[in-house]
Amino acid sequence: MMQNSCKIIGLTGGIATGKSTVTNFLVENGFKVIDADKIAREVVEVNCPAYKNIVEEFGTKVLNEDFTIDRKKLGDIIFNDKEKREKLNSIVHPRVFYEMKNRISSYCADEQVVFLDIPLLIEGLNLFKKNDINIDEIWLVYTDEEIQIKRLMQRDKLSYEDAKKRIDSQLPMGTKMKYATRIINNNKDIKELKNTLENMIIRFK
Repeated sequence: MMQNSCKIIGLTGGIATGKSTVTNFLVENGFKVIDADKIAREVVEVNCPAYKNIVEEFGTKVLNEDFTIDRKKLGDIIFNDKEKREKLNSIVHPRVFYEMKNRISSYCADEQVVFLDIPLLIEGLNLFKKNDINIDEIWLVYTDEEIQIKRLMQRDKLSYEDAKKRIDSQLPMGTKMKYATRIINNNKDIKELKNTLENMIIRFK
């Protein structure tokens, strides 16, 4: 596995735990954060190689009127079809990892630490190993389930039942905690979260 020239920290969490808030805090404090979801959107932009492959495989029915990919339509197609899901992953994943490695290499030339913002980091740990990306630490943004449900209900205007279903569809937080190097407790307010993060990043200053 490739040896990093700087520390690579994977940042992850469950839905509505506050990972985006943590990411924003890190960026505001001058850290480089590589957003895996953002890269996944970039590699399927109109006329990119992955875009062309997706249209060839799934047809123009997955496109919006402006020819961009309709992520919901594509998601509906692959949701219950393992073969199609694997096909899409085989188109998108190699390009995402290639771009991620390029950015890691570029940022590590000047930085002591680089963060990877990856919602499904723990679920995909084997993929990172296969793609020669060595993650030194995993920081998990955590909240108790009832707080998570309440925040998700408020954020997405969902019923209690729908919010719980979305949370239950993810890897349980208790399982994720077993993989975490550091756990960022976000059960309280934004001030408390920032205090926690200040204490965590002080070693990099």
